[in-house]
Amino acid sequence: MGESGPRVRLADAASAFSSNARNPDLRRAQLSFLGAWTAEWAFTVALGIVAYRDGGAGALGLVGLLRMLPSALLAPVLSPFADRGRRERVLVVVSTARGAATTAAAAVAALGGAPVAIYALAVLSTIAATLFRPAHSALLPSLCHTGHELASANVVRGMLDSLATLVGPLLAAVLLEVADVDVVFAVAAAASFWSAALLLRLQYDAPPRPPALRPHLAREALEGLGAVARNRDLALVLGLAAAQSLTRGALTVFSVLVSIELLGRGEPGAGTLMTAVGVGAVGGSLAASLLVGTRRLGAWFALGVTLWGLPLVLVGLVPHDLPALVFMALIGAGNALIDVAGFTLLGRMAPDEVLARVFGVLESLVAVSIGVGALVTSWLVGSWGLRPALVAVGLVCPVLAAAAWVRLRALDHAVGAHDDEVRLLQRVPMLRTLPLPSVEQLARGLTTLDVPSGTTLFERGDVGDRYYVVEAGAVDVVGDGTVIASLGPGEGFGEIALLRRSTRTATVLATVDSRLRSLGSEHFLAVVLGYAPSALAASAGVEHLLERYDPDRPDHDRPDRPDHDGSDHEGEPWHRPRD
Repeated sequence: MGESGPRVRLADAASAFSSNARNPDLRRAQLSFLGAWTAEWAFTVALGIVAYRDGGAGALGLVGLLRMLPSALLAPVLSPFADRGRRERVLVVVSTARGAATTAAAAVAALGGAPVAIYALAVLSTIAATLFRPAHSALLPSLCHTGHELASANVVRGMLDSLATLVGPLLAAVLLEVADVDVVFAVAAAASFWSAALLLRLQYDAPPRPPALRPHLAREALEGLGAVARNRDLALVLGLAAAQSLTRGALTVFSVLVSIELLGRGEPGAGTLMTAVGVGAVGGSLAASLLVGTRRLGAWFALGVTLWGLPLVLVGLVPHDLPALVFMALIGAGNALIDVAGFTLLGRMAPDEVLARVFGVLESLVAVSIGVGALVTSWLVGSWGLRPALVAVGLVCPVLAAAAWVRLRALDHAVGAHDDEVRLLQRVPMLRTLPLPSVEQLARGLTTLDVPSGTTLFERGDVGDRYYVVEAGAVDVVGDGTVIASLGPGEGFGEIALLRRSTRTATVLATVDSRLRSLGSEHFLAVVLGYAPSALAASAGVEHLLERYDPDRPDHDRPDRPDHDGSDHEGEPWHRPRD
């Protein structure tokens, strides 16, 4: 028994990577993320060198803030585009725009142009980059069918984020040894264009999202803010993410100053320190892959936030080469934990219809926090000195994570209960092909009904207004005094009347004390009929059961097939509906 736990964990970790490798759409989306974030880290190192050459520590902080402020303002306004239609198209546009802006920055640097022109291009590139992660984070659930698969996708993306954190600065460090910043910018541009090309071949069935006939960006952005304001758990996770991002902004300043002024490693040493972050992130991602099946994501998220700050305190207290590299690696490990735990929590808590906007709010907070962190850090260094600034900034994340600990553990319990509801719905054959966001949407509308043995749920001829799933116990479906079917846990009933908009075709009664979960008709129909494969299979299943009830009914009395998007979906009907 003691050895089965680790074996299960390792099997889950292996399945996390293999499930992404087998899914071609997930594979392309994940590699696209790798290209985009390799470009981001290489670009950040090169831009930091340009700013330091231009004006020292003060310029580093000011450029960090000015680069992020436009992104912070525009991320919530632009993110509604990713909640309309197909999200990968937004990612293609974003990556192409980033590649073009970074190419222009390389040309300016190669020609010896003014640094202010590079700063302006950095703002344009960062605005596009700010929209990438919300759209990508909102895309991933649509490519998954289970919570386990979504957690696996976030594990893999966390690993790729870690690799990008390693490869991007390492490329910059190597190129700065043999060339100059213009070559670093050019390599970052190529990575962005590769990221766009990978997404052109995605093929998947997106969850239903009503098209916006007229754009109302301001109103739609406010809907994302409202979703966060109404959910204190979302607000808590976003707040801690903002604190981590403030420290990340500080790191863009510290990585240069610690290398040049504290350790004496020169400009390439800035890339080396960030490479150490990447090494830690890769190791942390491998460890985080063991968390795929955990119900303690909130606790691990708190640890990740803590590890973003505590190592800076240690660098300030022990300013030597080898310890500094080890401490920076711990920051990378913390980043890996945040990627897996934080993004999985957000993807599970926020409704799909506003998911990109919620991630847009996150990116806005991240952008402004990075900018503020860079500016405040440069001021602290000038006022207090480098080592005291490291300690002061490094304490922010650990203190806030400790204050949020109790609430995060309560969040773990709430998400665990929601997971149970999702797993119950996915036991129903009719619902298995729905993408995870659609099943999550159904789970949020579930109500609980405890019924004693002998209770009649409804009778033939009653108006149908709800769909039911047996969580515990058993019910009989009775037609003309004959038991047609006996249903147990994980089986559903009541869909015929909803799909046909007719009265009940049979009587259903509980044969033992039972617990049922139910959905209102509007909630049920919006999801099942809004997704083409489930709509087609539901129609076929209803037709099959009605033939069992009345095989002699005329063809003109057969129900019409539910409306769908016209796509051609083949395969076996995934259930035999019972009413």
